[in-house]
Amino acid sequence: MNEVSEISLRVLTIGVGATMVQDLWSELLKRVLGVVPLNWAMVGRWVGHFPSGRFVHESIAKAAPVPGERPLGWLTHYAIGVGFAALLLGLTGLDWARQPTPLPAIMVGVATVLAPFLIMQPAFGMGVAASRTPAPAIARLRSLLNHTVFGVGLYLAALLTARLLP
Repeated sequence: MNEVSEISLRVLTIGVGATMVQDLWSELLKRVLGVVPLNWAMVGRWVGHFPSGRFVHESIAKAAPVPGERPLGWLTHYAIGVGFAALLLGLTGLDWARQPTPLPAIMVGVATVLAPFLIMQPAFGMGVAASRTPAPAIARLRSLLNHTVFGVGLYLAALLTARLLP
């Protein structure tokens, strides 16, 4: 396997794996603590409005629904996870992916919290870092925990991928 193919395969498997870990975490929180996870249909609704030039909403929940918003949201969620895995490998290189260590993955995972704080939450009408939500501190903590779990997922998925790929 050439280097480009190897990097591509590792990015894909690490990104999907890490996103799955994050989703399992959300499901666990839902079942054990009753924490309602992010509705991925709202992400799909947001992305579904892009072709019409609409990127920011007063309230994404009140925005017009778009066809297929739920699957589009899930696809976007996983594509973003793969994109963050590409960022991780871009920063650490193929040697890290072949012999992963936890710190770089967790650091990238924590840093990815900037995406919801500075892009998604403002675009959804929630303000920067959820400042316009009823409980901003709780929303921020949840985002930080979810992205930390994503970082752990990046490490675990990289570890599994390193064992499966020669």
